[in-house]
Amino acid sequence: MLNNKSILITGGTGSFGKAFVRTVLEKFPEVDRLVIYSRDELKQFEMSQVFNDKVHKGIRYFIGDVRDQDRLRRALEGIDIVVHAAALKQVPAAEYNPFECIKTNVLGAQNLIEACLDSKVQRVVALSTDKAAAPINLYGATKLCSDKLFVAANNIQGERGIRFSVVRYGNVMGSRGSVIPFFLDRRSSGVLPITDARMTRFNISLQEGVDMVLWSIENAEGGEILVPKIPSYRITDVAKAIGPECRQEIIGIRPGEKIHEEMITASDSFNTVDMGDYYAILPQAANYTFAEYCERRGGKPVEPGFAYDSGSNPDFLSVEQMRELIESHVIGKSID
Repeated sequence: MLNNKSILITGGTGSFGKAFVRTVLEKFPEVDRLVIYSRDELKQFEMSQVFNDKVHKGIRYFIGDVRDQDRLRRALEGIDIVVHAAALKQVPAAEYNPFECIKTNVLGAQNLIEACLDSKVQRVVALSTDKAAAPINLYGATKLCSDKLFVAANNIQGERGIRFSVVRYGNVMGSRGSVIPFFLDRRSSGVLPITDARMTRFNISLQEGVDMVLWSIENAEGGEILVPKIPSYRITDVAKAIGPECRQEIIGIRPGEKIHEEMITASDSFNTVDMGDYYAILPQAANYTFAEYCERRGGKPVEPGFAYDSGSNPDFLSVEQMRELIESHVIGKSID
């Protein structure tokens, strides 16, 4: 799939970018070029200590910002596939600096779309977030707007053959700013703060996210928002898994935070296809019909009014399952 192809990943020095590069090099050793595009030269330097032209002759580091369309055009020369992971993601920072978030997440998305249309790129996969479904904070609103831009870009592809699609999933297990590393740091105090005892979240590992993007590169027809079927967990169960002896202290929900993660709203149900491991939210305007897509992909429409959120998800992880996942995916050793 990716052998002899040139790939660019925006925001490529983040956790996802590192895992994506590692996976591509392992699975597709004949990949032509892997271009890591980001604006932080220190992170690029640190990443280049692990991934460099000694590891693979096609590794390249390109300093640039998605706000700079000219720089994007230069970086996209000779690129076949783009993975868009660059974004401003911190909810409080977005609320305090709203237009800075808009410039990166919305205007940056449109810059990338236009630069891809002006180049010979064939596939674009943009990373989204659960917060884009029925958003209640600015970050979620900007990602919803970004999703709409990437979906609509398929309407102006002309004769280019380029396909734009979106992958939407929630917080990655153990990622920076998530609750698991926070609890691991705080358990020695004997108290773990819980915002709301009812709170649930979806659970996805970094590798599962990478694998889904690779699947999308190969299989997406353009215009879909792809959502994985993944288990949920209760925040109180995570606390029990990490600090079974710790006292749980309820501190109240934070601004812009939901009790449950949403990935498909009831309003989306009329355009959503169940594809087995994934759901696909189809665009209302596309070069294929709903029935054609289902027939080609072997999918079936979900029930009208169907919604997919971490609270109503039938698949929940137990305390012991959470403990095993944290040990294997986050800290690499026994919690005890």
